[in-house]
Amino acid sequence: MRRSENATEVSGGRLKRLAQHIEALAEKDDAFLQLSHEMDEVRRAAAKELHTICRDFVNSLNRLMAKGELLLDPDHFSEAAFQDDAVNLIQISVRGRILQVAYGATQELVSTEDFRIPYTLAGSVRAFNQDLLNKDLIEEQLVFYTIEKDRKMWRFFDPRTYRSGALDQEYLVSVMEQLI
Repeated sequence: MRRSENATEVSGGRLKRLAQHIEALAEKDDAFLQLSHEMDEVRRAAAKELHTICRDFVNSLNRLMAKGELLLDPDHFSEAAFQDDAVNLIQISVRGRILQVAYGATQELVSTEDFRIPYTLAGSVRAFNQDLLNKDLIEEQLVFYTIEKDRKMWRFFDPRTYRSGALDQEYLVSVMEQLI
C-alpha cells in the first residue's frame, strides 16, 4: 500500500509538471500564430510599398516625356493578387527595355540566410534589353524587405560588388540608365 501511495505522489508531481509544460506549449503556439499574422500584414504592406515605389518612378518619368511612355505591370496593386507562397512580379518596360522585380516570402517568418539584416521578403531585380539578351546577359541584383528594430525598408544588394542600399526611385533610375 505504501509503495502505491509513493507512486501516486510521483505520478501526481509528474502529471502536474507535464500539464504546466503543455500549457506553456499552448502559449508558445499562440504567440507564434500571432507573430505569423503580424508578418502576413507586414508582407502585404511591403508588397504594396514596393509597387508604390515602382508606380511613382513610372509616373515621374512619364510626366517628363512627350514620347516613349513607360508601362507598369500590374498597373495597380491588389492585396488579393499578392501571393505569400509564390513569386510576385512587377515589370516596368519601355521600348523593348525591361526591368523586372520578382519577390516572394521567405520560408521562415524572418530570415538572415542571404543577407545580414533580417528580412521577410526576398527576390531580385532583373534588367535587360535585346542587346543584352543577344549576349546572354541579364543584369540581376537581389532585393530584400528588411526588418530592423527601428525601421522596415526595401533594400537592394549586388552580390558581385557587395554594394547595398535603399530600393527607391534613385536606385530604379540607376538600373534603367544601364538599359538605355
